[in-house]
This record gives sequence, C-alpha cells and structure tokens, in this order.
Amino acid sequence: MATARKTPVKRPASVSDASGAAKRTRVAQTKANTQKIDGASATGSRKTAKGVALKAAKPEKAARLNGVARPSKAGTEEAEASPAKGNGRAVAGDGANAQALVAERGEVVRKSRVVTSDAAVPVQIGGLTREVVRPDYWDRACADLMKRDRILKKLIPKFGEIHLVNLGDPFSTLARSVAGQQISVKAAQAIWERVKGACPEVHPAHFIRLGHEKLQACGLSRRKAEYILDLAQHFESGALHVDAWTSMDDEAVIAELTQIRGIGRWTAEMFLIFNLSRPDVLPLDDLGLIQAISVNYFSGEPVTRSEAREVAANWEPWRTVATWYMWRSLNPIPADH
Repeated sequence: MATARKTPVKRPASVSDASGAAKRTRVAQTKANTQKIDGASATGSRKTAKGVALKAAKPEKAARLNGVARPSKAGTEEAEASPAKGNGRAVAGDGANAQALVAERGEVVRKSRVVTSDAAVPVQIGGLTREVVRPDYWDRACADLMKRDRILKKLIPKFGEIHLVNLGDPFSTLARSVAGQQISVKAAQAIWERVKGACPEVHPAHFIRLGHEKLQACGLSRRKAEYILDLAQHFESGALHVDAWTSMDDEAVIAELTQIRGIGRWTAEMFLIFNLSRPDVLPLDDLGLIQAISVNYFSGEPVTRSEAREVAANWEPWRTVATWYMWRSLNPIPADH
C-alpha cells in the first residue's frame, strides 16, 4: 500500500531583489504545514490560517502596519473590515482562499472593499474634474515595470488598452465607498441606486437636506447614514482642503481623510488611486492585492505583509499601476474603474 510522503512546495522566485533568507524561511514553513496526498494538497494549515485571520480581524483588536501596532478607531473598522473585491474585487468563490492568505506572524491584512463611483457624476467639487483619459504616466509606467518584473512582463500585455479610469468626484466617491462597506457588490449597487433616487444630485448639501431617516430608508445602516452625513458636513463646512488635494502629497491627503468618521487608511488609499490617480500607492490592507501577489509570485501560498512589501519594492515608483494589474489578474474586467 502506497504511503503519502510530505513534499515541499516549489515556489517561483518573487522578484529580483527578494532575499534568500526570506525564501528559506517560507520553504521551511511550507514543509511543516503543507503536504500533497495523491496529488491533492492538505487543507489543515489553511484552515488554521483562516481561523487565525478571523480572530485577528476583529474590530476591537489592533492592526499592525509596517510592524507598528495601530489601535482600531470607532467608525474606521466598519470602513475597513469588509470582504476584498479585486480592484480589489476578488472573483466569486475566492473568499475561502483569500482568508487563508491573511498574513502570519502577527501582521494583519484587513479584508477591504473597493471604492466604486458613478457612471455619471452630476456635480464636481473643489475644481477636481473627471478623468476618463489614460493617465499621462500609464504607458511609461507599464514599460518600466515590464523591464524589471518578469510577472508583469507577461501580465500587462494581456490587457491591451484598458487602464485605470477615474469616474467620480471626491464627495460621491467617498460617500459611495462608505455606503458599500461590509456588504456585497450587488447589495451596495442596489442601495446606492436607491440613494440616488432619493437624492438625484450627489452633492453634500442635498444629502444634508435629505437627512438621516431618509438615508436609512434607502437601506443604509444607522451608522453608515451618520458617516455619510458627517462626510457631507465636512465638505460643506470647508473643513477639508479639497482644492489643495491635487497638490498635497499622499500621506497628507490620507491624514486629512482619516480624520473623518468611517474613513480609514484603506478607503483613503482607494481615493488616492481612483480619484486623484496617484501613481505610487500600495494598499497593503487590500486583501485582493495580497491574494494576487500570493497567486502570481508565491504559487498561491499565504504571504505576509512584509513579503508583499518586498515584492512591491520592485514596482516603485509605479505601485498603483502594478497593483491595478494585480487586481486584473484576479478579475480581468474592471469593476466600475
């Protein structure tokens, strides 16, 4: 009778600058946790990783970012703890696999939901206009990434002329992202359609006039209605430096946005990508990105935040572009972008 033998999983090299020590550590971990029996990989280690991930992702726990513990903030956890969709929207059925990709060694990758925006935007705020053209850096970034990264060299040509497109003004982009937190894409779209039916002009002042009860009647939770009204008040009061966002650096925009209830770092990073079209944003809290790095660079094995950051170091200063193609590798058709 044939007996099953443990065999190490072979992993392709991630990028040119990946350290040998990191690879040896991952191989050792793989030998201990992964076995192939009659051609089928054992699932025990992934179930364990899934359990750890779910426990680590509770709102009351502190998340680690760049190795520094960051306490959860009321309102931010709801904004940041929903399932990843790879742009970050992952394709249907990826939930279980994505759970297993949550980082180990105490580094938590939050499950996030992508910012989406309207196909038609009725109002622009603060002089920031719709950008439906190819970003001026896109072709240069693609050429550079293809020269230095063997995965992107094969991946980028598959998608031809499609590219990142900005379709939303600042307020509607942020408001819709809050409305869609922690729910499915289909449910989020249905709720947002009802919101637009009650308030056809997606403008802060109109939302304030609409009020809390009518927003809840559209299907928003009490807390989400509060968050969107608070966001509208920030826009209307002039507390936000909307006119200056295009000239502010990334971290300054993030710092300003995360002062608003219901908006955490991931939401702010999605805003930088899909509204300000910043070229070098790396949203490590996005599980869709982490899953794509796992699939493309580590043969589907779980990866830590540190390993993802190591891979992405080879993408600078075009991490937004590389991230966008990582999302496309999971879901070839962009969702709203």
